[in-house]
Amino acid sequence: MTEQYRLATLEDAEQLQAVTVDAYETIRALNIPFPAGHATLEVIQNNIVQHECYILEKGGEIIATVTLDRAEDVQRQAISPYPFIRWFAVSPDHKSQGYGSKLLDWVEQNIILQKLDAPAVFLATATRHPWLAPMYERRGYEPFHHKTVQTPERQEEIVFMIKTLDPSRYETPSVQTG
Repeated sequence: MTEQYRLATLEDAEQLQAVTVDAYETIRALNIPFPAGHATLEVIQNNIVQHECYILEKGGEIIATVTLDRAEDVQRQAISPYPFIRWFAVSPDHKSQGYGSKLLDWVEQNIILQKLDAPAVFLATATRHPWLAPMYERRGYEPFHHKTVQTPERQEEIVFMIKTLDPSRYETPSVQTG
């Protein structure tokens, strides 16, 4: 079976919801308030329409997904001018088989570096998650900013991580605080 990388469509929403919710089980167990962990079908549909939601599909089955955020989020732009990725998920049935890495590699090289001509990409994750930040560090992402976010249950420490894709054009973000 061949692997296919493509933008998700609304027809993919139900399958994407299942993959995302299943993949974010650890997030829910840790009570980390990431929206993807509790994504309804409507939330998934909005994500597909409002952003660039990419999938890795094999034999008609969605194996992995990652979203490139298109929102004009002024707060996030104050942290970094580079594209922001979110909602990375791999189907639990396909974890530890390299599919997530393949999808992230494809998005970083073909979309962020070539299509958007951006020399870097960044993301954010909760610091108390036991394996997410170390996983991203193994992929070449480096922490560059921390932020505390107040949730209804607690304060959540978020780490922002950046990966340089083209060192010759990369400029370190100067994070504005306040």
